[in-house]
Amino acid sequence: MPAVPALTMTDLPSPAPSPDGFVRRTRFVAVASLLSLIVLGLAWELWLAPTGQRTWALKVVPLAIPLAGLLKHRLYTYRWLSLLVWLYFTEGIVRATSSSGLVVPLAWTQVLLCVLLFGACAAQVRHRLALAKAKAGSNA
Repeated sequence: MPAVPALTMTDLPSPAPSPDGFVRRTRFVAVASLLSLIVLGLAWELWLAPTGQRTWALKVVPLAIPLAGLLKHRLYTYRWLSLLVWLYFTEGIVRATSSSGLVVPLAWTQVLLCVLLFGACAAQVRHRLALAKAKAGSNA
């Protein structure tokens, strides 16, 4: 029976590098603002100031899709989410400037959360691309 060679530490695959502090912070802001947008959208359309048709609460479904990608650090998710968030930003601006009552502070809150989410996504993408470029430059 042939002997099985013993594995050494150099034979094991190296774990993925842990994200630095900036990446962790921007990810936290992105996830927190995304979850807040989801909660705000549901609360707004179901309880706080429903528009008459509770089916408008379904507008938050597209926001739930990128959550898994953010939690898995997928750069592509940060990129397309930074574009998707502008639809919700636009809705917030329109409703904040054309409505009255409780809708106005809810809409401005949505706008603020959209700006936070966009800023976190943009910072995450820029930082990680800069890290990848620096790493590629040091390996060359």
